[in-house]
Amino acid sequence: MKDERERLVEAALSHVVFEGMGDNAIAAGARDIGMDPALARVWLPRGGADLAAAYHRRGDAALGARLAAHPPQGRFRDRVAAAVMQRLALSDRELARAGAAILALPQNATLGARLVWETADAIWDALGDRSEDVNWYSKRATLSAVYGATVLYWLGDDSPEHEATRDFLDRRIDGVMRFETFKGRVGALPGVSMLAGLATGWIRRPENRKLPGRLRPDARHGSKGGDG
Repeated sequence: MKDERERLVEAALSHVVFEGMGDNAIAAGARDIGMDPALARVWLPRGGADLAAAYHRRGDAALGARLAAHPPQGRFRDRVAAAVMQRLALSDRELARAGAAILALPQNATLGARLVWETADAIWDALGDRSEDVNWYSKRATLSAVYGATVLYWLGDDSPEHEATRDFLDRRIDGVMRFETFKGRVGALPGVSMLAGLATGWIRRPENRKLPGRLRPDARHGSKGGDG
């Protein structure tokens, strides 16, 4: 059954450039593979939003495999930047632009935010993050903001080899590093670390990885479209 959904997604994506990331592309893809339109609606009940999510998650999966086979080297900030740029390289810009347009709609905002979080989570996991406390959340929240801004810049970047996007990403990471340095200095002040520990000591990395951006494994390809 999962293969049927993947076949539909693959066929529909081939029509997105001409039909947009929506019902028309899905209907055309269903015709290509001889699938009943009613079944196509079962697999992708939210239409273009589900198609965009499926495409996005393909990229995350491909990134995880690539980073596992060829881990980035160098300083940690450089490894993060390399992972983000590799994630962008795995995306077709026209498909990404069409997906971004759909996910920017108010009714899809929650899904769009979840997908960005999932990408940040995939990057940190691939880079070997072992955070067990509030840092698990803060790292992903910070990278989500950096990644989201970088994607928007990349969508309009016409520079050779996307050099302008890499410069933009480096500036965003520099800003995060300066904040982390400031936070570290504040945390070193007498009494601050104790108060912070009391405030955040109860926060732990989610054991089942379901929140805030992770889905139940049995729901990812379920009859409700697999996106929550």
